[in-house]
Amino acid sequence: MAQRVLALAAEEAPQRLQEALQSLGESELGHMVARQAVKGRETAALLRAIFKGSPCSQPSGVLRRLQVYKHCIPLVESGDLHLSKVSEIMGLLMLEARQLPGQALAELATLFVDVIKSGSLSNGKSLELFSTVLTALANSKESLAYGKGELNGEELKKQLINTLCSSKWDPQNVIHLANMFRDVPLSGEELQFVMEKVLRMFSKLDLQEIPPLVYQLLLLSAKGSKRTVLEGIISFFNHLDKRQKEEQKAPQSVDLEVSTMPLEQLRHVEGTVLLHIVSVINMEQALGEELIRHLKSEQQKDPGRALCPFTVALLLSVAVKHRLQEQIFDFLKTSITRSCKDLQFLQASKFLQDLFPHQHDVSSVVLEVVQNSAFGWDHVTQGLVDLGFSLMESYEPKKPFGGRAAESSYGLSKMPAQQACRLGASILLETFKVHEPIRSDILEQVLNRVLTKAAASPVSHFIDLLSSIVVSAPLVLQSSSSRVTETFDNLSFLPIETVQGLLRAVQPLLKVSMAVRDSLILVLQKAIFSRQLDARKAAVAGFLLLLRNFKILGSLSSSQCSQAIGATQVQADVHTCYNSAANEAFCLEILGSLRCCLSQQADVRLMLYEGFYDVLRRNSQLASSIMETLLAQIKQYYLPQPDLLPPLKLEGCIMAQGDQIFLQEPLAHLLCCIQHCLAWCKSTAHLCRGAEEEDEEEEEVEFEQNFEEMLESVTRRMIKSELEDFELDKSADFSLSSGVGVKNNIYALQVMGICEVLIEYNFNVGNFSKNKFEDVLGLFACYNKLAEVLKEKAGKNKSSLGSRTARSFLSLGFVSTLLTALFRDNAQSHEESLAVLRSSSEFLRYAVGVALQKVQQLEDTGQTDGPDGQNPEKVFQNLCRITGVLLWRYTSIPSVVEEPGKKKGKSISLLCLEALLRIFSAVQQLYPAKVPQFLQALDTSDGEAEAADINVTEKAAFQIRLFQRSLVNQFSTAEDDFNPKETQALITVLSTLSRLLDPASQQFLQFLTWTVKVCKENTLEDVACCKGLLSLLFSLHVLYKSPVSLLRDLAQDIHACLGDIDQDVEVEGQSHFAIVTAKTAAPTVCLLVLGQADKVLEEVDWLIKKLSSLVSDTSEDSSQASNQTQALEKAVILQLGTLLTVYHELVQTALPAGSCVDTLLRSLSKTYAILTSLIKHYIQACRSTSSTIPGRLEKLVKLSGSHLTPQCYSFITYVQNIHSESLSFAEEKKKKKKEDEAAAVSTVMAKVLRDTKPIPNLVFAIEQYEKFLIHLSKKSKVNLMQYMKLSTSRDFRINAAVLDSAMQEHSARGADTEPDNEQSSTVEQTDENQEPKKKRRRKT
Repeated sequence: MAQRVLALAAEEAPQRLQEALQSLGESELGHMVARQAVKGRETAALLRAIFKGSPCSQPSGVLRRLQVYKHCIPLVESGDLHLSKVSEIMGLLMLEARQLPGQALAELATLFVDVIKSGSLSNGKSLELFSTVLTALANSKESLAYGKGELNGEELKKQLINTLCSSKWDPQNVIHLANMFRDVPLSGEELQFVMEKVLRMFSKLDLQEIPPLVYQLLLLSAKGSKRTVLEGIISFFNHLDKRQKEEQKAPQSVDLEVSTMPLEQLRHVEGTVLLHIVSVINMEQALGEELIRHLKSEQQKDPGRALCPFTVALLLSVAVKHRLQEQIFDFLKTSITRSCKDLQFLQASKFLQDLFPHQHDVSSVVLEVVQNSAFGWDHVTQGLVDLGFSLMESYEPKKPFGGRAAESSYGLSKMPAQQACRLGASILLETFKVHEPIRSDILEQVLNRVLTKAAASPVSHFIDLLSSIVVSAPLVLQSSSSRVTETFDNLSFLPIETVQGLLRAVQPLLKVSMAVRDSLILVLQKAIFSRQLDARKAAVAGFLLLLRNFKILGSLSSSQCSQAIGATQVQADVHTCYNSAANEAFCLEILGSLRCCLSQQADVRLMLYEGFYDVLRRNSQLASSIMETLLAQIKQYYLPQPDLLPPLKLEGCIMAQGDQIFLQEPLAHLLCCIQHCLAWCKSTAHLCRGAEEEDEEEEEVEFEQNFEEMLESVTRRMIKSELEDFELDKSADFSLSSGVGVKNNIYALQVMGICEVLIEYNFNVGNFSKNKFEDVLGLFACYNKLAEVLKEKAGKNKSSLGSRTARSFLSLGFVSTLLTALFRDNAQSHEESLAVLRSSSEFLRYAVGVALQKVQQLEDTGQTDGPDGQNPEKVFQNLCRITGVLLWRYTSIPSVVEEPGKKKGKSISLLCLEALLRIFSAVQQLYPAKVPQFLQALDTSDGEAEAADINVTEKAAFQIRLFQRSLVNQFSTAEDDFNPKETQALITVLSTLSRLLDPASQQFLQFLTWTVKVCKENTLEDVACCKGLLSLLFSLHVLYKSPVSLLRDLAQDIHACLGDIDQDVEVEGQSHFAIVTAKTAAPTVCLLVLGQADKVLEEVDWLIKKLSSLVSDTSEDSSQASNQTQALEKAVILQLGTLLTVYHELVQTALPAGSCVDTLLRSLSKTYAILTSLIKHYIQACRSTSSTIPGRLEKLVKLSGSHLTPQCYSFITYVQNIHSESLSFAEEKKKKKKEDEAAAVSTVMAKVLRDTKPIPNLVFAIEQYEKFLIHLSKKSKVNLMQYMKLSTSRDFRINAAVLDSAMQEHSARGADTEPDNEQSSTVEQTDENQEPKKKRRRKT
């Protein structure tokens, strides 16, 4: 039959062809087509013949065509046909479908919908036809029967798509259907239906099927609904990530029925999806712009949903396209900074923590992306690197006086910008560890930034990153050694701090690469003869580093003194690369180069003297060479004659250039270096000599004897010397404006330093000998005389060096030993000798003063002078010992029982307390991880314990109780014995220690209760102490609950102390806090209360912004959002309500003109602005929902109308009155005195103008608040303005009482002279006074 049909079609006999086709039944027609298609014979020709014999003008022809379509669709889907045959059939069917009438198209489309609903599609090939049918149907203008009614083609298409999207889809067909819809013209609403349906199907598909579906969706989004697609994809993968995390946290608890997904598979799928999105954005930039817009709006609502790991990875992938890079990085940096600010904000307030128990941290999300990128996300790595450097460059450490960066690797990061910088460094470090191909790029960029930015600003954060990179993979530098060598060429041009940091960072490479080491030596040898001082200092720093790290075989190990970056980072032993002889020759060659530096400037020599001890300690085989060098150097200044005074040639230490005089030889530092090196040699002599040759032994012993004899002689003669011997008596000139004065200052500092070095030497070698301790006191007497002279001269001449305390030469370890001996040594054998030192209160004060100075230096720079000053572990141990001694001294001997010294100055107890304050602060800043060990070391009653077992809160509470007792004792002393400085220091110590308490602990609550009690029961006249105590109270209270009720009580006390603005009103005399007195109420307490109120207002403002984002959030979980909104609204209104009562008290208080009035007016303006924001929020809520305003808001508005606004206007009048009084007073002075007072008058007028400037802003804020209240009243149908009185501040105001008295006075004086004028004036004023009343009546 098929052949006959084909033959008839070929003969061009349409009539006979139609007859032949009519003779075929529906099943026969279908079998014929199927047989022909399966056999692969002329299927297309047969179909053309059938269509030729079935014209659309005849109903039978249309019916036959439909039968063909119905048989061909399952045939194509069966999978029995070859792909080329399928394409041929579908092409023909699609071509002919456009000729079908509307009803046939509708029937065919319905057939497709039924097939899809039943899940009969197998390969989706027939869907190409469905798209053609739907397109043709949409273009059909005729009315088509559908159900019981009639629809046009477009409406029917919409109905079919709606039906299709509402029905169940087979997961296998989703991709085919998504692809099909790309060819169908869709309206915005239809497209939204389709998108939402496909997105709902994501969860029913296998993970492997998601990427191609995403790609189809993204292509489909070219028609519209871009945000829907992006939101759906992001939400889906965010949900998968969360589920994966939960499964990883508790893998055993997950039910077996729950399908778990392999992590690796999920990450690979996410990576593929990211690539698809990026490729589509490259083709269509509008999608990328929509992504950024969507995330910005989401971030306002819920940062956790907007910035999940998937979205951050997506943004970083897209950022590779330069046209979007700037927008993306700006968005990410803003989000990260805002997240840091929000976390900081939350940590400082228990009130906010209760409202937001779980806060989103963007930093952890970004670091999670770095870990995820290990699964082949190469397209994310470049974005990560760029983001990391961008974050690091947005923050620059400050460079204070002294040249050292204020913020180094030590300490806690406080500022959001600094936290963002730390995050950038973490991103780069983790990316470096995870991605090997990009390592050289990161390293090169770090080195480039160190070189290019070092001159303008500190680069400590980049050097810290470089150091961390080298620690994580030291051998990776070998492949980039040429880049490191290039960096060395620029060492001469870098600041010395940068050079030292850079060399410490790359030091492990020097051990494994001889080429890099040789290159560095060449650079350093050139630099040592450079004209630039910084270059020579860099050379010294580099050579000292090499000497420390290239040990000669046989040197003692000093692992206890190893630096943070040491040889342990490279696993290969240095001796596998270089033999002992090579190292020794190498080190001696360097020492030879360094000897040249001993004839250079003082700064260069100083570096050498400070570095020799570390070299000796790390490389003890160099002892004889170093000691020989030092001996040769000191002999140039040492006078060996035993009776010659002074024992050292000071004139050789200075150099004159024209009129200027400079220090040439830092003699005190040279002696200090000798003293420490000698002590090291003696302490390790018995260990060294086991491995040394006889001649070396004799040589070293000889050096030791020479130095000991020299130091003994210098000590003896220094004690005998008078100030006149140094030409430094009281009559000497110490001003820095003359050459003689500069010389005398240099001499004085050198002599004082030499005395200190000898004090340390004699104490250490004395072995508690009474004679030696007498020598120590003799040396101290010399030091003290000179210190007193300098102090006296400093008082007269501010340009003297003595006005700055000279830095002590005592080492921190010695200070620790000395204080322990002076205050805690109870050994019977030591008692007699120590009594010599203990008898001098000046010496005791000096010892504690040096400890204070050392801790201040540690806090400022992160290290101290002297041996082990750069070793964090040693410094920490010394700090613990010093703290224990000072704590015992302060708590055991109260300051009231101390012998009053003859000379003025701080008592030993107060010095101890100040040192303790500094130590507590420094330990929290520099050693946060070691706080448990620190507190454990202070608790002598307890034995050793592991850090994990130490309860920090309990230990801190114990120390707090000690200082609480001291503070109570201060309050209970007589007024004459009260020491405000000590009280202030005690309060600061308590404040510092309170940071260690857990706010949820019982100890914290007890401390807070005690602080409240102290403030309530003690009257403090000292303003500074009052300020410190109240600041402590506020800092504690905000971590327990909101301080608004506390502020209300304090405001009432201020009102009671200062009186009312209306002098006729008597304020009730109830007092909550005795600390508030007439002296402290203003400005101290008032400003503190207003400052704290401003912080509460900031919190409320932050909450209102959160509220606005929740109202605009239209996510699925609306009930939870609604509950959260109600909780936030209630909290905001309660806070504002109590704050209004605080301001109600303050605006009625007769505050003195000045800072209090100014701050209060500004704070009131801020309050009204925040009230306006709240009203705007409710206006927005009324627009989006039909909910009514809550009753508590109405109460708040009523409170503001009755308790605040009228009082604000009265307060404005009061402020203007006190300012007008001050102006009139100034005018009177101007009249009485001559023109020289004009400047004073203009100053008063300027002050009045400045102080009254906030008044118009306040009036405007009040009027804005009332304006939006009117809007809300209209929206909510609740008359909120009934509680508000109309403003009179812009009207012509007349005080009736003042007017009456003025009129009576005028009538008494001039009733006879000008009655008409007076009357007309009165009528005029009356008229002016009446006009606003008329306006008011019209308004109401």
